[in-house]
Amino acid sequence: MQRKHVSLLSLFALILVLAACTASANTGTVTNGDPDPWSHVPAQPIHTDHSHIIQGPFNSGQEVTAACLECHADSANQVMHTTHWTWEGDPVTVPWRDEPVTIGKKDQINNFCISSQGNEKQCMTCHVGYGWSDENFDFAEQTNVDCLACHADAAVYNKGNYGLPAEGIDLLAAAQSVRAPTREECGKCHFDGGGGNGVKHGDLDESLYFPSENLDVHMGRLNFLCTDCHQTDDHVIKGKLLADNYTIDPVAQVACENCHQGTVHEDERINQHTDSVACQTCHVPAMALKNPTKTYWDWSTAGQDLPEDHYTYLKIKGSFEYEKDILPTYTWFNGNNAYRYLLGDTIDPSQTTEMVTPAGSIDDPTAKIFPFKIHIANQPYDTVNNILVPPRTAGEGGFWTTFDWPSALVLGAQDAGLDYSGQFGFTETSMAYPTTHMVQPKENALQCNDCHGENS
Repeated sequence: MQRKHVSLLSLFALILVLAACTASANTGTVTNGDPDPWSHVPAQPIHTDHSHIIQGPFNSGQEVTAACLECHADSANQVMHTTHWTWEGDPVTVPWRDEPVTIGKKDQINNFCISSQGNEKQCMTCHVGYGWSDENFDFAEQTNVDCLACHADAAVYNKGNYGLPAEGIDLLAAAQSVRAPTREECGKCHFDGGGGNGVKHGDLDESLYFPSENLDVHMGRLNFLCTDCHQTDDHVIKGKLLADNYTIDPVAQVACENCHQGTVHEDERINQHTDSVACQTCHVPAMALKNPTKTYWDWSTAGQDLPEDHYTYLKIKGSFEYEKDILPTYTWFNGNNAYRYLLGDTIDPSQTTEMVTPAGSIDDPTAKIFPFKIHIANQPYDTVNNILVPPRTAGEGGFWTTFDWPSALVLGAQDAGLDYSGQFGFTETSMAYPTTHMVQPKENALQCNDCHGENS
């Protein structure tokens, strides 16, 4: 079943505005006396071989961290002040709640694997700590910080249940392999977010480990590391995920304009459009270029003994749809959310619940037309209280063990602190993810006729 999710704003963008900026494919980019983009790219760190520095032996990940702290004394404390550690943002005020709320993986839900609460066994394989198994995890213990998660060679180190080192890992070899993070280390979690390669993000998948320039011009032609754009200061990594925030300070966000400043196109007609059209709209004309991305997930079919295939059905997760080389959905976007579903928010089950709604409109002078991946899901909700309910999946008594929705939802509601009636059904939800990677060479950017042509 092919699903298209293009809003009226999308059509307006495509027909009236979008491609006028894209003649850049033919004109190229120039500095015209403006700052050199390379002046904003940090020098990549010189590698320090740790094979003769770290001796071991190590019986636990915590022992490795203790050894790291002998030289890098402030590092664990720095990590503890990041969202990679806390999995939640600072408290924010939203119009539909009386009290400030926090938003993040720790305490909110999505429409992929739904929730980390109660599912720590699996979810914490992507937490930068050791042993987060329940609410009693000690966030103040510095040796619980997993330095290896980001710094060990991904070919040597992997995380297992509850974020502990995977079974059979040689901790000494992992510790001796440490280096500045590469795409391989970042990609272990960010390319496989949502439970597999390319599941969550249409513009991030394992094809970016070693891409060609036609897959991503920065990573393929120039061998950019993630940290060349997501620059880091005291372990605070620049860049914010829309789904884990309500408002985002532009200073904390990554933007093309961080490097590409001033008059960047030779054709002034294109430069005039950059006030209303995001760079990504023209220079990321499609997503999931090499590996398909998940566009639909139906949890209601999970638990049945049906033929299994990674791209169509798994008993533990339900039915899927994947698509490849797909057109994004375009809408006006000012960098913030107009709405982010919070645990306990009531829904109208007869309508698709937008769990992430980008903020912006044609009348918003700070908004630009921006490309998004839209993920649709069919997920559990309380039919009496009309709230979304996360199931316990990977934990004790979870759905992946019992394949029993009633008990898995009771446990999941308890984990999330929700008042659950015990009556459930399934309802359609959507989430919007900005598309910013897989930037194309200028020759592959959208052209004027792509939007302003006779058949556009």
